[in-house]
Amino acid sequence: MKYLRLLLAALTLYAVPFSANAGAPADSSDADQVTPEQFLASLSPQHGSIKLPGDIARLDLSKEFYYLNPTDTEKLLTEGWGNPPGFSNLGMIVPSNVSPLAAEGWGVIISYNDDGHISDEDAAKIDYNDLLKQMQAEDEEDNKQRKEQGYGALYLLGWAEQPRYDAQSHKMYWARELKAEEAKDSTLNYSIRVLGREGVLELNAVAAMADLPTIKREMPKVLASTNFTEGNRYADYNPGTDKLASYGLAALVAGGIASKAGLFAKLGVLLLAGKKFIVLGLVGLGVLIRKLFKKKS
Repeated sequence: MKYLRLLLAALTLYAVPFSANAGAPADSSDADQVTPEQFLASLSPQHGSIKLPGDIARLDLSKEFYYLNPTDTEKLLTEGWGNPPGFSNLGMIVPSNVSPLAAEGWGVIISYNDDGHISDEDAAKIDYNDLLKQMQAEDEEDNKQRKEQGYGALYLLGWAEQPRYDAQSHKMYWARELKAEEAKDSTLNYSIRVLGREGVLELNAVAAMADLPTIKREMPKVLASTNFTEGNRYADYNPGTDKLASYGLAALVAGGIASKAGLFAKLGVLLLAGKKFIVLGLVGLGVLIRKLFKKKS
């Protein structure tokens, strides 16, 4: 039986059984079981122009996508995909042409990190091949610690798509290929970051490597549809009054300050349908961390 797990910042591990029937929401008893159609009908998809909670950012979605509010997002993640509850989000962007309960279904979790304004002065100076080597070099020691704690190793195989930063829109995206020690297939971790006045919007979509063509085709549309509202944009930053983050773009990709402050207690993991991972920062830094843990059964 497949298990979906969330590893909290305090390293508390929850294991939740996932239904062997692909596409069916997780349930606690046969009496409570609903059909996929009934489950989807209980959600309230929103279309078009949508302001995210707090009015900090706006989505302008085409008919190819719809938005689920934070309540429906948690419902999909917990009841639909079998993950434990308790993580915060600003909602989810879901493609209209495939059910999120289908094996090929996917979504983009939205969250906000208010670490401060991230300077992009180092954008042109970053050697991402060198950064990748540094990140991979950390695997050996990190995996040693994981095994000592009873967790399986996880390896960063490489860039599925090298980081790219658009200095005009202040948006950045990249994709990493990850491989868990006991997993048959590698996993695609696709990340979008939208820099703002005093923080960054984090959009994370993860799928099997086989889904890379679909994700690469669709994510630029998601990127274009997501923007900060007036007053919260990157250009609105006031150095005299606004908070400045203590790290730049390279650290944002590698995992922010958390990579220097004990990653072992700085992350959360959602395993979707046994092959898909969404990684969400759960503590103050809120930045995407590349360290995923999988408890050995």
